[in-house]
Amino acid sequence: MYKEKFIESLEYCRDNKGLQIYAYCIMTSHIHLILGVEEGKNLSDVIRDVKSYTSKELREIIADNKQESRRRWMLWMFELAGKRNKRNNRFQFWQQHNHPIELSTNEMMEQRLDYIHNNPVAAGFVNEPENWLWSSANQYAGNRGRLEVLYIE
Repeated sequence: MYKEKFIESLEYCRDNKGLQIYAYCIMTSHIHLILGVEEGKNLSDVIRDVKSYTSKELREIIADNKQESRRRWMLWMFELAGKRNKRNNRFQFWQQHNHPIELSTNEMMEQRLDYIHNNPVAAGFVNEPENWLWSSANQYAGNRGRLEVLYIE
């Protein structure tokens, strides 16, 4: 349910804000993305919008999910993080910073694509990258995935 909400946000930004999605891997505690934007758009603005929207939506989903065993603890952690950050007044879901890396060569793109897709394998969740449902590895293996991507060739 949480991952689906993040996918929805990416789809909305792809369809309405010029976001170009080349690769993704949604892990249990973090997300890897290879993104771009259409000419004339600002990637930082789109990422800000994704984070702003999903932080509010996911917090509400967690708060309303009575079956979430970690609910109280997570909400407390979000509130604590928000109090520590003068830019927030109630809660903080995402880290304040991103780790952007400009992929300026084909070699860098291939290395990052492999790294992203192999994350679930390295974490021990699956044996093959294409078996992780929340990744574009399945599409790069020639199958259908959860989120439409533009292929890096």
